[in-house]
Amino acid sequence: MPNLKIIIVSGLSGSGKSTAIKSLEDFGYFCVDNLPSALIPKFVEHCAQSEKTGQIALGVDIRERDFFGNFSKVYDELKESGHDVEVLFLEASDESLVRRFSESRRPHPVSNGEALADSIRVERRMMEDIRKKADRIIDTSALTVHQLRSELVKSYRSEESGRGLTVSVTSFGFKYGVPYDADLVFDVRFLPNPNFVPALKEMTGRQKPVQEFVRKKGITSAFLKKLMSMLDFLLPLYEGEGKNYLTIAIGCTGGRHRSVAIAEFIKERMSEKGMEVMVRHRDIDR
Repeated sequence: MPNLKIIIVSGLSGSGKSTAIKSLEDFGYFCVDNLPSALIPKFVEHCAQSEKTGQIALGVDIRERDFFGNFSKVYDELKESGHDVEVLFLEASDESLVRRFSESRRPHPVSNGEALADSIRVERRMMEDIRKKADRIIDTSALTVHQLRSELVKSYRSEESGRGLTVSVTSFGFKYGVPYDADLVFDVRFLPNPNFVPALKEMTGRQKPVQEFVRKKGITSAFLKKLMSMLDFLLPLYEGEGKNYLTIAIGCTGGRHRSVAIAEFIKERMSEKGMEVMVRHRDIDR
C-alpha cells in the first residue's frame, strides 16, 4: 500500500483554515474538512488503496468534539504507518480574530455566552498542544485571503500537480459585446482590416493569407512585441498570486479576421514557450 502525502490543516477559528483547504484542493489535494478524527485512519487507508489519490488534506479543529481526545493517537498512527504527515497550523492575533468574527457575525464555536475575546483566548489555550506538533505555523493577522493563498502556493503547489495557470484566449467582435468572462481585453480595431480586401473578405483569421495581411504591417509587429512582453510580465504574477484561470479577450469589429489572427498568434507564441493555451473564436461564424 503506497504512502501518502497528508497535510493536517488546523488552527484557530477565523484564522483562514477554509481558505487553506480550498487552496490545497486547487493544488491537487483531495480535501475533507471536519472529518471526525476517529474516522481519519480508515479514510487514509481507503485513499492509500486508490491509485488516483496521492495527496490528501484534512481540516481538523475545535468543531469536532472528540478532537482533543483522539488527535494525538491518530497523528501518531499516521506517522507510524509511514505516511508523510505535516501539520499546518493557522493563527492570528486576538484583535484580528475579534474583528473577523464581528464582521461575519458568526458565533465562536467555543462560546458559552461569554465575550468574544474570552472565547478566543479559551480556544487558543485549548489548541496549544496541537500547535506544538505543527510543522508549519502561519500567522494570518496581516494577510488577505489572496496573500494567504500566495503563501500556500510557495509551499504546496508543485509543478507535478498540473494545476498551474490555465490560459484561454478568446477572439470576439465588439459589435456582439465583450465576453463576460474576460480578465484582459485588447482592442485590435486599429490594425489593417482584411474585410475591405475583396480576396480576403470571405476568409477568416485562421487562414494564412489573412494572417499574413494582418501581420505584415509595421504597426502589427510593434503591437505584438509589446503585447507578448506584457503577457510575459503579467502571467507569472497572476500565477504567483494563485490565480487558476486567465481569459485574454482579443476584439475587432466583427470577430472574424483581425482578432482571430492575433489570438492564433498568441497561442503560437505561448506554445513555443511550453504553455498550454486554449483558443476560442466566439464570433468567427457570424
